[in-house]
Amino acid sequence: MGNSKSGALSKEILEELQLSTKFTEEELCAWYKSFLKDCPSGRITRQEFQSIYAKFFPEADPKAYAQHVFRSFDANSDGTLDFKEYVIALHMTSAGKTNQKLEWAFSLYDVDGNGAISKNEVLEIVMAIFKMISPEDAKNLPEDENTPEKRTEKIWGFFGKKDDDKLTEGEFIEGTLANKEILRLIQFEPQKVKEKLKEKKP
Repeated sequence: MGNSKSGALSKEILEELQLSTKFTEEELCAWYKSFLKDCPSGRITRQEFQSIYAKFFPEADPKAYAQHVFRSFDANSDGTLDFKEYVIALHMTSAGKTNQKLEWAFSLYDVDGNGAISKNEVLEIVMAIFKMISPEDAKNLPEDENTPEKRTEKIWGFFGKKDDDKLTEGEFIEGTLANKEILRLIQFEPQKVKEKLKEKKP
């Protein structure tokens, strides 16, 4: 991003983000200003991303989840996100189209990036999600999904996989589209993320 330090968002990037995310020009410009204030270099590091995420969830511990989200959007693995990657990350985790979201969810769950998901990887992400759930909300979870292990068993069971099986991206997306229960179990409530984003608008 050539003009990341100029304080203005380039027209091309603005138009591209409006098309791909449906955020308004006003929202994007306001976020860009606060992004530059927090990250004058125009890039955000993993630590900075975690602390921004933490502001959205003051009553929970989003550190592990934020790390995984960061990893899934750091396309070139250089340890930073530019503003465009950052906004797309926020959009995908809160308001993306189902198919886009599922492609992203697959990359989130594919912790080692080998193109398939194992049961252990599901558990790792589900454990991170559980740290985001407030104790109050956790009390209201159904008996068969009120721990990360139980929720992982339930997800893996829906996919009909044995413990040491792997899940491909096609199977993951197909299975999740066919079963609303899986969709509910694999994600952190996007509505809550949306509400937090609205609250935190600069």
